[in-house]
Amino acid sequence: MAGELEGCKSLSGLLSGLAQDAFHGHRGITEELLRSQLYPDVSAEEFRPFLAKMRGILKSIASADMDFNQLEAFLTAQTKKQGGITSDQAAVISKFWKSHKTKIRESLMNQSRWDNGLRGLSWRVDAKSQSRHSSQIHTPVAIIELEFGKSGQTVAEAGFEFTILLPQPPKLLGFTGMHRELVFYVMIRMSSLRS
Repeated sequence: MAGELEGCKSLSGLLSGLAQDAFHGHRGITEELLRSQLYPDVSAEEFRPFLAKMRGILKSIASADMDFNQLEAFLTAQTKKQGGITSDQAAVISKFWKSHKTKIRESLMNQSRWDNGLRGLSWRVDAKSQSRHSSQIHTPVAIIELEFGKSGQTVAEAGFEFTILLPQPPKLLGFTGMHRELVFYVMIRMSSLRS
């Protein structure tokens, strides 16, 4: 069994299959497909722990976005660990990571990126008609509605609204003047909330 799991080409193929499944979204790559294509002489009971170990190692390397010094230290530790990997397996994993790091990193970045964009913005100045505190009734508020999303996504899935109490009633400067004053106040208010 151990000798059958040592093959460099098979391990490289296994790592490629795991990367395709975990990082590139090719969900058709199953445990049985990998075993039957790469390790046909190994039973499913023997293959399953080996597959889990390799999947864990690959996910650890990718999630830490290891550089080559970190990778070597990690793989050396794995070879010294009880039930770890062999030095030949470490060499295959190192070679695989060196040639696939950029694509895996890009794929992880694309999966984690918030790919939504601003689809719409609307705002209005209103007066509060209800409040927990009577002093806030009839005070001016700016209501800003932002719609985020991808094309084809409904607004209900992609929008939110927030309200800002204005320090004083806005001057009736016309649309452009009121817009500038509101945007300026919102920018000041947002920067003060960040600090």
